[in-house]
Order: sequence, then C-alpha cells, then structure tokens
Amino acid sequence: MSKEVIQLGILGLGVVGSGTVEVLRRNRDSIERKIGARLEIRRIAVRDIHKPRRVPVDRSLLTNNAYEVIDDPQVDIVVELIGGVHPAKEYVLRALENGKPVVSANKELLAKEGADIMMAAGKCQLDFAFEGSVGGGIPIIQPMKNALAGNRIERVMGIVNGTTNYILTKMAEEGSDFDHALKEAQAQGYAEADPSADVNGHDAQYKIAILASIAFTARVKVDDVYCEGITKITRADMEWAQRLGYAVKLVAIAQEVSAKAVQVRVHPALLPLSHPLASVRDVYNAIMVRGDAVGDVMFYGRGAGSLPTGSAVVGDIIDVSRNLLFGSTGRVGCTCFDQRYVVPIEQIETSYYVRMRVQDRPNVLAQVAGVFGIHNISISSVVQRQVNPQEAEIVWITHRAQEGAIRHATAEIRRLPVVMDVCNTIRVEE
Repeated sequence: MSKEVIQLGILGLGVVGSGTVEVLRRNRDSIERKIGARLEIRRIAVRDIHKPRRVPVDRSLLTNNAYEVIDDPQVDIVVELIGGVHPAKEYVLRALENGKPVVSANKELLAKEGADIMMAAGKCQLDFAFEGSVGGGIPIIQPMKNALAGNRIERVMGIVNGTTNYILTKMAEEGSDFDHALKEAQAQGYAEADPSADVNGHDAQYKIAILASIAFTARVKVDDVYCEGITKITRADMEWAQRLGYAVKLVAIAQEVSAKAVQVRVHPALLPLSHPLASVRDVYNAIMVRGDAVGDVMFYGRGAGSLPTGSAVVGDIIDVSRNLLFGSTGRVGCTCFDQRYVVPIEQIETSYYVRMRVQDRPNVLAQVAGVFGIHNISISSVVQRQVNPQEAEIVWITHRAQEGAIRHATAEIRRLPVVMDVCNTIRVEE
C-alpha cells in the first residue's frame, strides 16, 4: 500500500484518549520515522464537544457522532477508547466491516466480547490490537503473542490493578484501615468515585481473562474466573502478615493444570517477602510469565494512567500503520484454538492463612486442630496472642490443601462452642 499519510479516527478523549493524543504529539517526528508515513488525527468522537479537555485539540476535529468517524472513508485506523461493552462493540464491528483496522484499550470489551471481535477481524483479515487493555504502559500482550509464542505458557501471575495495590501498600506501610486508604486513593485520583470495579476485583478479573486466553490459546470466559476483592482485608490481617514474613497483595493467577484444564482466579494472597511480587508498591503493576523454554520473566511498570496507557495505544497504532503500509494486516490474529476447562475454585490447592478469635481456655487448639485433621488439612504453623483474659486470637498457616476442604473445615470450626469468630481466610501463594 503506497500512502504518505495515515489518518486516525479516535473514539473517546478521556484519560486514555488524552494520553494517546499527547504521546502522538510529543513524539511525532520519531513516530512518523518509525512508520515511514505521516500520522494525522482526522476526527475525534466525544460525548460533549464543549467540555474542557486535558489536551487541547482543534474543535473542528470533534464530533458527538461516532459514526462520522467510523464511516469516514478517509479514516484509515479507528482507535476505540470509550470503554465499556456497548456501544463500543458495535462501533468496533462497524469499523471492521468498513475495512478499517482497530486499536483498543478496552479491557471489559475484550474480556466479555473478545471472541466475536477477534472472529470478525480474522474474517476481514484486519488488525485488532489491544496492548493498552492490560497493564497500562507495560508491554505484555505483544510479548506473549510474539516474543514468547514459541513457549508453552505454564503460569501467569501478576498484580494488575494499581488502585488496590495502592490501598494495600498504605495499609501495610502506614497502618491505615481499608476505608481510610480508599479515601486517600480517591483523593490522589487513583480510585474512582465508585471504586467497586477495582476493590471488588472485577478490573483484575477482566485482565486475567484476557491474559489467560492468550497464554493457554483458549477462550477463557470472564464469568469462569473466580473473583474476590480486598474489602475484607483488615489492619489486623496486615499486621499478622508482616509478623509472619508475608505481604498481602491482590493477585491474578492463570495456571495450567493439564492439557485440558486451567485455573484462573483473582483474590488477595499472602506472598512471602522474598517473592518478586511482594515488593511491588503503590500504583505499580507487575506480571510474571512462566514458559516451558524461557522460564520466568517479569514485566513491571505503571499499570494505568493517561500517558502510560497512551504509550501502549500509540505502540499499537505504529504497528498497525506499518502493517497497512506493507499490506500485511491481520498477520497475528486470534490464537484461541484450543478448548480448556476452567477448574472451579473449590478444586484448587494452595496453602491458607486462617485467623480466628477463640475463648482463652485449655484444649481450644486441640479442638480446632482436630477439625482441620478430619478434613485432611495439615498445619504448617500456628501462632497465638492473648487479646484479654478471656479471649485469644489464633492464626493458622496450613500446608497445601484443597479449597473445598478449607471451606468445609472453617464452617465446622465456626460452630465449635469455643470459637467466637473465624475472622478471615486468605490464600498463601509460595
């Protein structure tokens, strides 16, 4: 394809859209030399053309009708940055039908409707690039699809949500409780006014569904991903974790179990302080990938934000532009050609931290340990501290056990007359 100018149509000029425009402007000369053609923004669709913008743009570029961008015959690449599933899905499919490759940073769209979109892109032999959907500015999608493609991926584990990592960092380092740390995250702009997607784990759930689908060459449905947020983590849990040599993190894990089965889950976990993810602080993200040939590799950096995510989007724009110029669009399409069973959370095996309040009297440890033993749960360590003359707090760390057994055991322990409360159960990832 002989073309001197590649014209972009952008949908959305919010946080990511503004960052994308800023990166395109800031590094324009270098970007255009790398592509071998000029880049121009032809149209930008926004909800309100009169709203003040983070980045100044010519008002003549703005429209509140997305189809004026998608259906414009002069637009070569559509960049979808509005978020959500609808109408984003309809816009993307329309762009592909119009013969335009698409760049997106929409994690929810990919996690929920990625199969339909990838099939449509493949049918049209067009690029659908989505590096910005996971990890912000951290390169992870392209490395897994290309540089690590020769490996059989055995495990992906990461901290993929900056908001929750910031909250947990504040709780660990400053002794804050959850509510106070959340309010500070909101004041700093790291958490939304409605933080539920972050603190309940859904943001991480979308991202690990995407990564698992790529890692295991199989479509992992987001509804099959076990999801548990950080709202039950207390100051007491953070104190106990530090005392026992652990950090508490919200982790996203995708692991191969067999040729036909995988486990994919999001939940808080105790990580030994020697674990590479234990030292990831504040809003930073990190993703570890284990391949059968390469071993462990780790990707680390800013997992969200205007410029970091804009960096990933622009990287995709450069790649798609090159493909357009050389007539090689659709070169790396959907790789979800296998069928994999997602193991229910009740069947996974790991170690566990169990904290409880009990009456401070003889034989309590024996009664609780007896219930664990009945359910074939072996104890690695037990620590007790007195709360008052009548009450004690006990923390148990188990050896590897099945989730279902832990759930049955803790339910039975709650019914013991000497147990006042089973305060929390957190998985331990060694």
